[in-house]
Amino acid sequence: MSTYDVAIIGSGPGGYVAAIRCAQLGMKTALIEKYSVLGGTCLNVGCIPSKALLDSSHHYEEAMKHFAEHGIEIPGEVKINFKKMIERKASVVEQTTKGIEFLMNKNKVDVFTGMGAFKDATHIEITGDKKQTIEAKNIIIATGSKPATLPFIKIDKERIITSTEALTLTEIPKHLIVIGGGVIGLELGQVYRRLGAEVSVVEYMDRIIPTMDSAQSRELTKVMKKQGVKFYLSHKVSAVSRKKNEITVTATDKKDAEVTLSGDYCLVSVGRRPYTDGLKAENAGVKITERGMIDVNEHLQTNVKNIYAIGDVIRGAMLAHKAEEEGVFVAETLAGQKPHIDYNLIPSVVYTWPEVASVGKNEEQLQEANIVYKVGQFPMRALGRSRASGDIDGFVKILADKTTDEVLGVHMVGARVADLIAEAVTAMEFRASAEDIARMSHAHPTYAEAVKEAALAATADRALHI
Repeated sequence: MSTYDVAIIGSGPGGYVAAIRCAQLGMKTALIEKYSVLGGTCLNVGCIPSKALLDSSHHYEEAMKHFAEHGIEIPGEVKINFKKMIERKASVVEQTTKGIEFLMNKNKVDVFTGMGAFKDATHIEITGDKKQTIEAKNIIIATGSKPATLPFIKIDKERIITSTEALTLTEIPKHLIVIGGGVIGLELGQVYRRLGAEVSVVEYMDRIIPTMDSAQSRELTKVMKKQGVKFYLSHKVSAVSRKKNEITVTATDKKDAEVTLSGDYCLVSVGRRPYTDGLKAENAGVKITERGMIDVNEHLQTNVKNIYAIGDVIRGAMLAHKAEEEGVFVAETLAGQKPHIDYNLIPSVVYTWPEVASVGKNEEQLQEANIVYKVGQFPMRALGRSRASGDIDGFVKILADKTTDEVLGVHMVGARVADLIAEAVTAMEFRASAEDIARMSHAHPTYAEAVKEAALAATADRALHI
């Protein structure tokens, strides 16, 4: 029987990053993955393939709608080769997963393919092509999440689908009905809207992306409506049925008025659930809640002292970069170091176009906490860089403590704000004030100038370019 210092169950961003860091710190490390490819949901059926399709569809939309205004004329008709688009997406995924294999070999991490389940607190049985058991002094659970659904919806993976199937369709839907106005539904909805599908989004809450700042919800709703997406907000879905290739979705609004939508595909995008199925955690004494979540302490330790859990199976936002931070945190904890994670400073991003990004507290949260704050906001359309690229939608909004001027939250909508949010994270990590950001030189012309201008607006309402 092989013996390890640490064994990790699950090879998503949390698991494989934990494996690399453990190996870097001198631990003999095993990584267990039930599928034949590494990378988990993010690399295979999540972040990476969805961004590949978002980029491909964005290029198509640019060619169809905006090339002419740049003086680019394309003779003949611009056509979609959807099969090629899906093939490119698959190629990007393959390259990325092979990169993880390379990193495992480089760091001398032993990879086991098969379903990992606890025999006890220090032994894991792996069921793959053959059955084998390994021993580990410490174990990290990093088994991730799966798409959630509603009790009355039967996912058939053909016409009533999750995000997994939406990434491998063989045709462009005529009418895609999206249940859920969160990140996944909006991103995939925008992909297929760009490609010509009619898209309807049904959301139970009174706004899309409800966990983000309400100003971002309003801006993205406005932009996506201009793009042709239809929204049914404050609508509760009561039934989803299929008759041959027609899907019918029934929902009621606040006044109990019934709305019926018919389409050829329905994407159920109502969040994700922790995936602990088949783990047999009870054999190790690890407690799992009724919802499949694992409780951990401030060291990400379960109720069994040598077993840790990270990523989507524990509390907090289900984000790949959160899982990565937690993987490094546990590895360094096991090595006797004193790492830290500030969950308030883990950014959230929606990769629509324009992109949406946030870090820290939003206005609603500050109001609930009775924190007195000030707001500085700057529109993207006032930037020379935005006008040059034609990306004029959006804004940067900075929330700062009214007394100390410390930045408490930064919320953005606009071109490349998924990258731009890192400036805000850095500033907040070092507890910068709005004035600190306002006094830093930002290259011209860039989208980043909007951060400086918003900081100026928050400092003393003295933005320069509005």
